[in-house]
Amino acid sequence: MVTAMPSPAPSPVDAIPAATIVIMRERDDGPPDLLLVERAATLAFAGGAMVFPGGRVDPGDHRLARRFPDLPCDEAAARVAATRETLEETGLAIGFSAAPGQLAALRQRLHAGEAFDALLDEAGLALDPAVLIPFARWRPEPTEGHHLARIFDTRFYLAALPAGAPPATVDHSENVRLVWTGAAALLAAADSGRAMVIYPTRRNLERLAQFTNFEAAVADAARYPMRTITPRLALRDGHAWLCIPDDAGYPVTAEPIGAAMRG
Repeated sequence: MVTAMPSPAPSPVDAIPAATIVIMRERDDGPPDLLLVERAATLAFAGGAMVFPGGRVDPGDHRLARRFPDLPCDEAAARVAATRETLEETGLAIGFSAAPGQLAALRQRLHAGEAFDALLDEAGLALDPAVLIPFARWRPEPTEGHHLARIFDTRFYLAALPAGAPPATVDHSENVRLVWTGAAALLAAADSGRAMVIYPTRRNLERLAQFTNFEAAVADAARYPMRTITPRLALRDGHAWLCIPDDAGYPVTAEPIGAAMRG
């Protein structure tokens, strides 16, 4: 028997807007590799976990987002943030082109606190937010002991690794290493205790493990209209499970609360 456990709805006002990119690198001998970074163990949110590159949406991202009037402002700002954070964390340019030396300088100056829009203008570069394909949106609900400063409203995007992209390199600030790995391989590493993944990352890895290439992932994203996924607690035969909707494209939709790692 399954019984829903009542809980307060998450407030968009309290949730911190964030964005992340699932970068896919095609392989000739199997499913694509995905780029993930390992967060420093000392961080309050998802410390020690493997996550996709990304981060919170900053005020400057909204300023740059105004250049893309065909997109809702929040959506455009999220794509800008995902691009900026990915450059900071991995050194990869997603949605714009730059020479390797130019890219390294942009990354260094972003780390120094300079504004992304001003840096792009100075370098004569323009973003193409259409390169990012909306894939998922997750926003947990506040629970007892769950600090509101760590409630993120996160949009996930798909992007193919650009041809001729330089090697990705870790920033050694919030993140301590990065890896290219298949979704199934990382899930196996998590199951054996060799990696940590939080609940949303695990569910998205399970979904991504179904795809043989980038085009298949994009086609799947198109089959499921974008909706906000908010995990809910439910009682199953007297035990608490953390559940998500069963019609959003995810092959696994529930996990015992005791096994679920949350940020």
